[in-house]
Amino acid sequence: MKTINPVDQLNRPLRDLRISVTDRCNFRCTYCMPAEIFGERYEFLPKEKLLSFEEIYRIAKISVQIGVKKIRITGGEPLVRQDIPDLIEMLSEIDEIDDIAMTTNAYLLEKFAQDLKSAGLNRITVSLDSLDDDVFQKMNGRGFDTSKVKNGILEAKKVGLSPIKINAVVQKNVNDHTILDLIDWCRENKLIPRFIEYMDVGNLNQWNLSEVIFSKQLVEMVNEIFPVEPVDPSYPGEVAKKYRFLDGKGEFGVISSVSQPFCGDCTRLRLSPEGEIFTCLFAQKGLDLRAPIRSNASDDDLLKIIQNRWQTRNDNYSEQRSSLTNKNIKKVEMYHIGG
Repeated sequence: MKTINPVDQLNRPLRDLRISVTDRCNFRCTYCMPAEIFGERYEFLPKEKLLSFEEIYRIAKISVQIGVKKIRITGGEPLVRQDIPDLIEMLSEIDEIDDIAMTTNAYLLEKFAQDLKSAGLNRITVSLDSLDDDVFQKMNGRGFDTSKVKNGILEAKKVGLSPIKINAVVQKNVNDHTILDLIDWCRENKLIPRFIEYMDVGNLNQWNLSEVIFSKQLVEMVNEIFPVEPVDPSYPGEVAKKYRFLDGKGEFGVISSVSQPFCGDCTRLRLSPEGEIFTCLFAQKGLDLRAPIRSNASDDDLLKIIQNRWQTRNDNYSEQRSSLTNKNIKKVEMYHIGG
C-alpha cells in the first residue's frame, strides 16, 4: 500500500489515531462527566448514530495511507461498548498498524483483559486518580472504591498487556496528597504512573488555573521520597516527560499540557463515536465522516477529506491558553473524544 505523509500548517505529520467508541461511561469523574450534568436523564448518542465497527475499521484502514501507525481506543469508557474485543481483532488485521492501545478506567477490565489480549490489544492506560478510597469515590462520582480497578489492572498484567500506564489527573487540595501512595503501589507492581496537569478540556468541569499543580512541583514532591533522574523520550512527540527511579524500581512521567505545552509535536487525529474527526483535544468542532460514509463515498473520497483536513490543521490551543481561556470558547468535551 502506498503511503502519503502529509503535514499540517505547522509541519506536523499524522501518526496517531484516537478512536472514541462511545460517549457513555460508568464513572462520573468531576473533571470530565460531572454527575450533576450527566444524570440518569442525560441523553447519550443512540445506537444508530454511533459508527459501526465496520465503519471504524474503514476509517482506520484509510488513515494508514496518510501516515497513521498507532491506534488508541478511548471513550467515554470503551469497555461499556458491546463486543469491543471484536473491534480490536478487526483493527489488529491492519498490517501497517504497529501498536493498538486502550485507555480505560479498568472497572470492567478484569472480565475483558484476556479477550482483549487475545484479540490483539498490545497495552493499556488506566485512569486512576487516587488509591485512597475516600478520594477516589469522590472523584469518580459514583462511590466506587478502588478494588475492582486494582483487580482489573493486575489481571491485565497477568495476561500480558504491557506496559501498563496509570494516569492520574492531579487537582490541588483534591488528590495531590495521595500521589506518593500511588507511586509506591505502582513501583511494587511494575506499573508506570503518570501525573497529568488538570486541563481545561471542554467547558463543563469549571476549570480554574488555581486548581492546577504544575509538573515541576509534582516532580519535586516525588523526588523528595523517591529520588529520580530525567530520561530521554522514547520517540519524537512523546507527551510524558519521564523520570527514572535511582533505585532501579521503574519510572514515572508527568504530562505538562498547561505549564509546558507540547502542541509543536502533536501528531494525533481523534475520531468521535458518531464519526467526526477532531485535530485537537481542545477543538471547537469536528468534521463529519459519517454522512459521506453512509452516502456511499468511495475510499478515495474519504482519503481526500481526511488528508485535506489534516493539511489545513493549525491547532495549538495549549500554547495560546492564556489568551483564550477567558473568551468563553465552546470546546468539545473530553468524554466525547477521549483524553
